[in-house]
Amino acid sequence: MVKAAQRAGRTSVWLEGKARRSGRGGGQPSGLDRDRITEVTVRLLDAEGLAKFSMRRLAAELNVTAMSVYWYVDTKDDLLELALDAAFGELSLPDPAAADEDWRDQLRALARGYRALLIRHPWLSPLAGTYLNIGPNYLAFSRAVQQVMRRTGLPVRRLTSAISAVFQFVYGYGTIEGHFIARCAEAGMSQDDYFRHAMSAVTQSPEAAEVIQESTEIMEARGGDTVEEMMERDFEFALELLVAGIEAMVERERP
Repeated sequence: MVKAAQRAGRTSVWLEGKARRSGRGGGQPSGLDRDRITEVTVRLLDAEGLAKFSMRRLAAELNVTAMSVYWYVDTKDDLLELALDAAFGELSLPDPAAADEDWRDQLRALARGYRALLIRHPWLSPLAGTYLNIGPNYLAFSRAVQQVMRRTGLPVRRLTSAISAVFQFVYGYGTIEGHFIARCAEAGMSQDDYFRHAMSAVTQSPEAAEVIQESTEIMEARGGDTVEEMMERDFEFALELLVAGIEAMVERERP
């Protein structure tokens, strides 16, 4: 209850005058800085997951005491916010002002990049739903999304709906895919072997088996020899549906 109240009471590391702090003054441990701490945090989260992450584990990886880390961040929440924004800094953003680039291609690039980010960092999606997401890298991504979407020709009142349609889809798709890949890794199995094992287990339930049987034709028709290929084809076609939907709505919304 106390931790929940504390978290509800905090705003953001980006609003509390702490984001640019390099240390608290004299006496901080040598060989450390906030960028390095954040980089190691991202690496640990990738390797071990959000549930296993702790300040003590981070300190051990840095070969310092846990208290040494607190010279640079006040709380674990602050550090996770910094790691979240650092991950968004990996995205390659298009130039919405580039006259020779089509908005469709730019939108596809943003969607694909976001999906890849969610897969590469499975811990990102729960954190993105926990914090305010107002770090500089996320804001740059958000600004690029808005500017590209403005180029579609949709009226301003429709932009938030279009952004939600595309990027909430990508968030959901990338989250599920990233967690699936993480489960495969934890089980020490390939995606294909894990999928076959899961399907075999599911069909042992009569109710589930009936649903699986009904969807067999759909699953076979979508194509792809591997789970990765199937996921890729599904994502790309769904993304094209959304692009086509935006084009159709632009025509419908014309005066």
